[in-house]
Amino acid sequence: MKICKSISELIKLRRSGGLGDIGFVPTMGALHSGHGSLIQRSVEENDSTVLSIYVNPTQFDNADDLANYPDKNQADHTLAESLGVDIVLMPTYEQLYPDLYRYFVDEKEFSHVLCGAHREGHFTGVLTVVMKLLNIVRPARAYFGDKDQQQLKLIEGMVAAFFLDSQVIGCATVREQDGLALSSRNLNLTAEQRRQAPNFYKALMTSLDDDEVAAILSQEGFKVDYIQTINSRRYGAAFLGPVRLIDNVELNAGLNVGLNNDVQRKVAQ
Repeated sequence: MKICKSISELIKLRRSGGLGDIGFVPTMGALHSGHGSLIQRSVEENDSTVLSIYVNPTQFDNADDLANYPDKNQADHTLAESLGVDIVLMPTYEQLYPDLYRYFVDEKEFSHVLCGAHREGHFTGVLTVVMKLLNIVRPARAYFGDKDQQQLKLIEGMVAAFFLDSQVIGCATVREQDGLALSSRNLNLTAEQRRQAPNFYKALMTSLDDDEVAAILSQEGFKVDYIQTINSRRYGAAFLGPVRLIDNVELNAGLNVGLNNDVQRKVAQ
């Protein structure tokens, strides 16, 4: 496995022509089994797999969240190599943003609801860095987890809108046995918070309406950002201590409440 700490080094390897079809898994590190499932699928479906590790500051709306994001580079490299990753790309801010973030990708509709309504500029940062990484790596396929489904849909839309020659592949959410969706931020939960965290997923899965779910979570000590059901899928975000949990679950077919019809139509597309 080769570790590229410069974009130019990765581009040189890509242009050499020896990588064949490239599968790409973009991450912010602190890899867990959810990332592992993306890597394994990429290894199975492509000639070469590139993994990026980059904690992207432009998508953070909270300086403390950025400062506390877990850093496990050595463990990440060991896991990546064991799973068959060929190249790990670890760029710097100066390499990725030589323009100092003067140019960016902005979506005007779906990025401003759900997480976007509570994290100003978050999805602009996400879309911008993913656009840059896709242009650098030029993968045949890029893999993203379904836990961040709003992000997944926005990236799919961006790739289609800009005619990028990469297929975006969404992969099922990987969960702990108690239902908690795997996330690097879970490492920042205390032992007590970790015991409580699965109640978030369990509440989303109930047949109660969104307001009732939000009320129950608030009573249990969660600070709820939103609980919103769109086209039979319930999206939720809530803080447990300083850790922001997000998740989404499929509910009974036909349930369609929450946002206005225009937004529901865009989500369904």
